[in-house]
Amino acid sequence: MTPSSRIRAAAGLTVAALLAACTQPPASTSPAQVTAPQPQPTPDTVMSDTGNLQEVVEVPPEPPRKQPLSPETRAMYAATEDNGLQVPAIEDKYLSEDKKRQLVDYYAPFEPGTIIVDPGAKRLYHLQGDDTAMRYTVAVGAAGREFSGEARIPYQRDWPTWTPTQSMIEREPDVYTQFEDGMEGGLDNPLGARALYLHQGGEDTLYRIHGTRSPWSIGKAVSSGCIRLFNQDVIHLADQVSSGTRVIVLSAAETGKYTRPPSDIADGGQSPAASPASGTPDIAGMAEQTLDALPPEPG
Repeated sequence: MTPSSRIRAAAGLTVAALLAACTQPPASTSPAQVTAPQPQPTPDTVMSDTGNLQEVVEVPPEPPRKQPLSPETRAMYAATEDNGLQVPAIEDKYLSEDKKRQLVDYYAPFEPGTIIVDPGAKRLYHLQGDDTAMRYTVAVGAAGREFSGEARIPYQRDWPTWTPTQSMIEREPDVYTQFEDGMEGGLDNPLGARALYLHQGGEDTLYRIHGTRSPWSIGKAVSSGCIRLFNQDVIHLADQVSSGTRVIVLSAAETGKYTRPPSDIADGGQSPAASPASGTPDIAGMAEQTLDALPPEPG
């Protein structure tokens, strides 16, 4: 095992439970057309002392810190209580002044309250008006199918449940049958503290903006199908979002769009990508492959 290997406990689930996209639609809605799931290799696993499988995840090292963390950043990601649950603090090694949520200049020509996801830059922008936005760092999909376009958020859930797909239950009934009615939300739930559900034309797109139990993943290309934030960030975002909020997901070719004033671009400048993507972003990947983003079901 290399020094960069990290072992993540699957909390009673096999690794296959961590390798499922957000593909289970709510019972009350009709799913949008999606690509059929395709089998993928299973990561290496080891058995823990408690008898649970653990996933061995190769995590790239964090880049060198350009500036020390400010007390304000540490406070922003400190432990907090939410709905009776103690949300752990984000460790310093997963934070940076660039990665923290912050108000930035952003020149998108849409109404305040709109959410813009830039998967190539690993950013989510919540428009505030006056050419500004609250910027969040996110984890998105690795190379694969790409989704771009618009959706709406009809509802959100605090500490949402997840439910395995029928194909998962059929493939490994010993693992998933116990969760066929859903696993209640909590600190071990892959969807984290909040889930915002994206619909197109009244149909569930099967994509979620949600929290995570894996803070090391934020800013990386690890999840297929979902848009993942630190729990502290998704709580903050969800508090600002109302039913019907518009969501725009940029294409790979649009990475970095709206980060420069229109006058700069009119003068021949290019809107740069905020950071190079690790492969083609995959917001809409519907295969049952993620590191820990499992399908939710509204409760």
